[in-house]
Amino acid sequence: MPKAGFISLGCPKNLVDSEVMMGVLARHGYEFTPHAEEADVLVVNTCSFIAPAQKESIDAILEMAEHKKTGMAKKLIVAGCLVERYRDQIRDQIPEVDAVVGTGEIENILAAVEGELRADAALPSYLYHDLTPRILSTPKHAAYIKIAEGCDHPCSFCIIPQLRGKFRSRRFESVVREAENLAAAGVREVTLIGQDTTSYGEDLGLRDGLALLLERLAGVEGLQWVRSLYCYPNRVTQRLLDTIGAHPRIAKYMDMPLQHASRNVLARMKRGSSGDAFLQMLGRIRAAIPGVALRTSFIVGFPSETEADFRELCDFVKAAEFDWMGVFGYSDVDNAASFALDGKVDEETIKDRQDRLMALQQKISARKLRRFRGRRVTALVEGPSKDTPLVWEARLEGMAPEIDGKLYLNDIEVEGSSIAARTGDVVTAEISETHEYDLVGRVLEILDVAPPRAVQAAVTAPVQRVATGAALRIL
Repeated sequence: MPKAGFISLGCPKNLVDSEVMMGVLARHGYEFTPHAEEADVLVVNTCSFIAPAQKESIDAILEMAEHKKTGMAKKLIVAGCLVERYRDQIRDQIPEVDAVVGTGEIENILAAVEGELRADAALPSYLYHDLTPRILSTPKHAAYIKIAEGCDHPCSFCIIPQLRGKFRSRRFESVVREAENLAAAGVREVTLIGQDTTSYGEDLGLRDGLALLLERLAGVEGLQWVRSLYCYPNRVTQRLLDTIGAHPRIAKYMDMPLQHASRNVLARMKRGSSGDAFLQMLGRIRAAIPGVALRTSFIVGFPSETEADFRELCDFVKAAEFDWMGVFGYSDVDNAASFALDGKVDEETIKDRQDRLMALQQKISARKLRRFRGRRVTALVEGPSKDTPLVWEARLEGMAPEIDGKLYLNDIEVEGSSIAARTGDVVTAEISETHEYDLVGRVLEILDVAPPRAVQAAVTAPVQRVATGAALRIL
């Protein structure tokens, strides 16, 4: 059987695209390998959101091209966002590439591999659905569900509308069926993703579509948590907040990239609003969802950002006290509207501001996590740590996969028993140590045991996954 190896770069939205392409190839007899030298076909699914991501994608393509040169791989396919920006340049300048697959062409990956894909530079319009073949590459207890694609927001720093097309929602029942299939296959946590999940359903005539969807998914048996990422601040409604607060299965967690707090910078970003307005909104969120974990991200060094603007952002972060925060240095993208703006900030200043803001957040995070010391918490066991075999990893409800902190378990055996927690189990843990971003503890009790593999394998729902390490992935 032919073998394929995948490199999936960038965000979870890209990962879902890779899983769909793997599903299409698996349906036609392909197996998967984590070793590039064993692959007949290599697929690099690229990211092109900012300059560092673009460089990482190009480096990965060139690395895989070396395998093609030596004859170890027969085909090299480049997919994803970089294709939408540089389709012709990739084909012309890297002769080892056999085909390019844009974000709207992923269902045609087999045609690309077989040399039958016609070039299509049209604006992407593809959406997968619950019957689309898909091979999950996430741990067996977790999965992403992409509920929408594309974006209609005019943010001046962003080219996502050019890379992924206009905003379009998946059909409501299709998302529900996918969640039910995943739960039946043993998935304990689903994370809803899209460029703006809070706009879900607007193009389908749904009002408060995300709230309606969460309400429905809260009734899916077998799921421990349902969370959503990428909320747009001016689309957060009271109905959405009340829904998150009302249902135990919906994670008390909100990810809402605010990008800045200075009114002047937000205006140049074409985002609008202000730090004061954001603080009022955060107050509403915390009142409606007691104990909610809040995550955001900011861009520093945006064109014409002054030291006064940056200090305003720092003051806002001190007042807001986010649980989790990411800070990105502004990066010029040649076809983004911000590329033409004057007042560019030098790289040294951008790096300095990025470091200062993260140092501020580190102190806030360490202080907020100290409240967990000595407490008993509910956690989802992830499995042995990738960093050290001596401990296991787990997450609390307020920790999203991949992007937030972790709970490190130095003892997974229930005291006074020979029973130990396994990957996918829901447990009660006692916290013994707290650090800047992570917790340390031990398992006290197993609350809910993950479905045995035999049960998962017998499920007839159309859910498949590769074994751990069976797909070539760089994240």
